[in-house]
Amino acid sequence: MKRFSFLTLLLLATAFIFLGAGTALGSNGNINSASLQVNLTNQNPDAARPGEPVELTLSVQNVGNKDLQDITVSVAPKYPFSQISGEATQKSISYLNARQDDNDAAVLKFKLMTDSNTSEGTYDIDITTTAKESGSSSNTISTTQTVHLEIRGKEYAQIVTINKASIDVGKEELLEFIITNTGNSPLKNMVISWKDPKGVILPVYSDNTKYIKYLEPGQSVSVSYSVMADVNADLGLYTLDVNLNFEDYESKNESIQTTAGLFVGGATDFDVSFSESSQGEVSLSVANVGNNIAYAVKVSIPEQQGYKVSGSSSTIVGNLEKGDYTIASFNVASNQAPGGNTGAPAGAPSGIANANDVGGNSTSSSMNGSPLKVQIEYTDAKGDRLTVDKEVKLDLTSGNMTAQGTSGGPRSSGGTSSYLLYIVVVVLAGGVFVYRNKIREKIQARKEKKSVNNNSDDQKA
Repeated sequence: MKRFSFLTLLLLATAFIFLGAGTALGSNGNINSASLQVNLTNQNPDAARPGEPVELTLSVQNVGNKDLQDITVSVAPKYPFSQISGEATQKSISYLNARQDDNDAAVLKFKLMTDSNTSEGTYDIDITTTAKESGSSSNTISTTQTVHLEIRGKEYAQIVTINKASIDVGKEELLEFIITNTGNSPLKNMVISWKDPKGVILPVYSDNTKYIKYLEPGQSVSVSYSVMADVNADLGLYTLDVNLNFEDYESKNESIQTTAGLFVGGATDFDVSFSESSQGEVSLSVANVGNNIAYAVKVSIPEQQGYKVSGSSSTIVGNLEKGDYTIASFNVASNQAPGGNTGAPAGAPSGIANANDVGGNSTSSSMNGSPLKVQIEYTDAKGDRLTVDKEVKLDLTSGNMTAQGTSGGPRSSGGTSSYLLYIVVVVLAGGVFVYRNKIREKIQARKEKKSVNNNSDDQKA
């Protein structure tokens, strides 16, 4: 009797020990029932990554005294995990013998997808197991266990924009890179650098590296460089090799390489100055004072107050290399009011007519009052058609300009009368000169005839 009692107590103590061990295994991610034990033996990767699949490996072991059949193991995914198309979330095992050891356990694998916008942290997944005791249709074992999966944020940065697509040659320009942390984990100790393999574009006032200590997910930061392109560089598109180094979750160095394009060349500038004027024609000197060539240059005089153009108001002068110049000429007349003066002061140049001047003469000050507006159109190195507006101060004191922009045009009534009188005087003088020449010819002929007659009479005598 005493022996029986001792054996009974020993068996009860052993049962309590096994129950305690099962509870401990369950708290460590193991799923345990009276006769069925499921363990999460592996997670690949060790920490799930946003936007990537994670594989769970489960060990299913019958540790009871009775055989089990029709075993099912189900994984219930919830945010941030979801089922992958074609991957089952429930799998079956037909039969498990009693009292299995670790080597005899069945192995099941499940794949789940991690949401790409998930923040790093620890998330729960429920795993449910059901089984029937062999030979019994009613005795069913079922249990649910929650396991914890770690998600590590994804480190990734992207150079979203560069503030400009082109720079001028030989000119200091500001180049700005905007860097965004598009991952789910903070980025630390970032170093950004860039290089033009051809050496045409170089940083000035600093080297080509910038340091960023910390960048939260979703945040952006800009780094700026002062750059300059070689003044002798060929115009065209150049490649910038951009490199971004940072520390990942495990403090390992990671690197992202990318490329960007930057066009060298583009717009230019012009200088327009007054060259000369003669008989109503104004000549302008147009010089390309920028660093880039200008193609198909057209010089125009737009409609404006104070001046009028007769004939063509535009002329195409062709291509202008940097430093080259050309001459453009137009028939320009001034119609500016002479500031209340209706007559020309003493010493004013003759022949300069003003369309609003009743007396027919405009003063030098009225002609030089307002600058002449000039418009220059050209095609730059990128193929864009651009327009530049300039103003030119005219100096017409040494030339003549009529109201219609041409010499010899209609004048005032006084000018016309003087001109006609001059013609009459010239005609009369010419007539007198011709008449006098004819009289001289007749007198000379008579003298010659008389001399011949006298010689003849002498010979007869």
